[in-house]
Amino acid sequence: MLSRFLAHWFTMTLALAVVVWIVPGVAVTSFPTLLIGAFVLGFVNATVRPILFLLTLPITVLTLGLFYFVVNGLAFALAAALVPGFEVKSFGWAMLAAVVAGLVSWFVGLFTGRSS
Repeated sequence: MLSRFLAHWFTMTLALAVVVWIVPGVAVTSFPTLLIGAFVLGFVNATVRPILFLLTLPITVLTLGLFYFVVNGLAFALAAALVPGFEVKSFGWAMLAAVVAGLVSWFVGLFTGRSS
């Protein structure tokens, strides 16, 4: 159980580091902030995002799933708002960062044999 948690935290940390490196609208001030940001992002993705998904399910169906990008952006922006030193310049950058983080997480999952 602990090893799964640590593996997921490492994946989120790596994904967030790639986001900070690639997406110009996202910044993290220090490595400890990166670790805390990855933890909070994982927590938000595990708790808040499913609730947002259920609340916005009708509009997600109407937009053929495209509104899910907005839900992911909201979750990313919320995580950034909760962690001092983890900055997102706009909601558009938050949506792009969520996509990049999701792709990196998926890519790491391909090589580690776990899906996230």
